[in-house]
Amino acid sequence: MDIEVAIFTLITHSGEARSSSMESIQHAKKGDFKKAIACIEDAKAKLILAHQAQTTLIHAEAQGNKVEISLLMIHAQDHLMNAMTIKDMAEEFVDLYKNVLPEKWEA
Repeated sequence: MDIEVAIFTLITHSGEARSSSMESIQHAKKGDFKKAIACIEDAKAKLILAHQAQTTLIHAEAQGNKVEISLLMIHAQDHLMNAMTIKDMAEEFVDLYKNVLPEKWEA
Protein backbone atom coordinates (compact mmCIF):
# COMPACT_ATOMS: atom_id res chain seq x y z
CA MET A 1 0.00 0.00 0.00
CA ASP A 2 1.51 3.33 -0.95
CA ILE A 3 1.67 6.20 1.52
CA GLU A 4 -1.17 8.26 0.04
CA VAL A 5 -3.51 5.27 -0.03
CA ALA A 6 -2.65 4.48 3.60
CA ILE A 7 -3.33 8.09 4.60
CA PHE A 8 -6.69 8.20 2.84
CA THR A 9 -7.60 4.78 4.25
CA LEU A 10 -6.81 6.10 7.72
CA ILE A 11 -9.01 9.15 7.14
CA THR A 12 -11.87 7.12 5.68
CA HIS A 13 -12.08 4.49 8.40
CA SER A 14 -11.57 7.03 11.17
CA GLY A 15 -14.41 9.14 9.80
CA GLU A 16 -16.67 6.10 9.56
CA ALA A 17 -15.83 5.15 13.15
CA ARG A 18 -16.64 8.64 14.35
CA SER A 19 -19.96 8.62 12.51
CA SER A 20 -20.93 5.24 13.95
CA SER A 21 -20.05 6.44 17.44
CA MET A 22 -22.19 9.55 17.08
CA GLU A 23 -25.02 7.43 15.70
CA SER A 24 -24.79 5.15 18.75
CA ILE A 25 -25.42 8.12 21.03
CA GLN A 26 -28.53 9.07 19.06
CA HIS A 27 -29.90 5.52 19.29
CA ALA A 28 -29.19 5.39 23.04
CA LYS A 29 -30.90 8.74 23.49
CA LYS A 30 -34.05 7.19 21.99
CA GLY A 31 -33.67 4.08 24.16
CA ASP A 32 -32.71 1.79 21.26
CA PHE A 33 -29.76 0.16 22.99
CA LYS A 34 -29.52 -2.75 20.58
CA LYS A 35 -28.78 -0.35 17.72
CA ALA A 36 -26.57 1.79 19.95
CA ILE A 37 -24.39 -1.18 20.84
CA ALA A 38 -24.29 -2.34 17.21
CA CYS A 39 -23.01 1.10 16.20
CA ILE A 40 -20.32 0.98 18.89
CA GLU A 41 -19.22 -2.43 17.58
CA ASP A 42 -19.12 -1.03 14.04
CA ALA A 43 -17.00 1.89 15.27
CA LYS A 44 -14.58 -0.54 16.92
CA ALA A 45 -14.28 -2.53 13.68
CA LYS A 46 -13.61 0.66 11.68
CA LEU A 47 -10.98 1.75 14.21
CA ILE A 48 -9.19 -1.57 13.74
CA LEU A 49 -9.04 -0.87 10.00
CA ALA A 50 -7.80 2.66 10.67
CA HIS A 51 -5.11 1.33 13.00
CA GLN A 52 -4.02 -1.13 10.32
CA ALA A 53 -3.52 1.76 7.90
CA GLN A 54 -1.60 3.66 10.57
CA THR A 55 0.56 0.58 11.21
CA THR A 56 1.37 0.44 7.49
CA LEU A 57 2.71 3.99 7.75
CA ILE A 58 4.69 3.21 10.90
CA HIS A 59 6.21 0.08 9.33
CA ALA A 60 7.18 2.02 6.22
CA GLU A 61 9.05 4.55 8.31
CA ALA A 62 10.64 1.84 10.47
CA GLN A 63 11.94 0.17 7.29
CA GLY A 64 13.71 3.36 6.30
CA ASN A 65 11.07 4.77 3.96
CA LYS A 66 10.81 8.25 5.37
CA VAL A 67 7.17 9.28 5.57
CA GLU A 68 6.75 12.97 4.84
CA ILE A 69 4.92 14.88 7.53
CA SER A 70 2.32 16.66 5.47
CA LEU A 71 -0.85 18.52 6.31
CA LEU A 72 -2.72 15.49 4.98
CA MET A 73 -0.83 13.17 7.35
CA ILE A 74 -1.61 15.45 10.30
CA HIS A 75 -5.24 15.56 9.22
CA ALA A 76 -5.36 11.75 9.13
CA GLN A 77 -3.86 11.42 12.60
CA ASP A 78 -6.26 14.05 13.91
CA HIS A 79 -9.19 12.07 12.49
CA LEU A 80 -7.97 8.91 14.19
CA MET A 81 -7.48 10.53 17.59
CA ASN A 82 -10.90 12.21 17.44
CA ALA A 83 -12.58 8.97 16.38
CA MET A 84 -10.98 7.11 19.29
CA THR A 85 -12.04 9.78 21.78
CA ILE A 86 -15.58 9.97 20.46
CA LYS A 87 -15.93 6.17 20.53
CA ASP A 88 -14.87 6.16 24.19
CA MET A 89 -17.31 8.97 25.00
CA ALA A 90 -20.10 7.23 23.07
CA GLU A 91 -19.63 4.12 25.21
CA GLU A 92 -20.00 6.32 28.29
CA PHE A 93 -23.12 7.99 26.91
CA VAL A 94 -24.72 4.63 26.11
CA ASP A 95 -24.04 3.49 29.68
CA LEU A 96 -25.44 6.75 31.01
CA TYR A 97 -28.63 6.41 28.98
CA LYS A 98 -29.02 2.82 30.18
CA ASN A 99 -29.19 4.23 33.72
CA VAL A 100 -31.45 7.13 32.80
CA LEU A 101 -33.83 5.00 30.72
CA PRO A 102 -33.73 1.62 32.51
CA GLU A 103 -37.24 0.73 31.35
CA LYS A 104 -35.97 0.58 27.76
CA TRP A 105 -32.82 -1.40 28.52
CA GLU A 106 -33.00 -5.16 28.10
CA ALA A 107 -29.91 -6.70 29.67
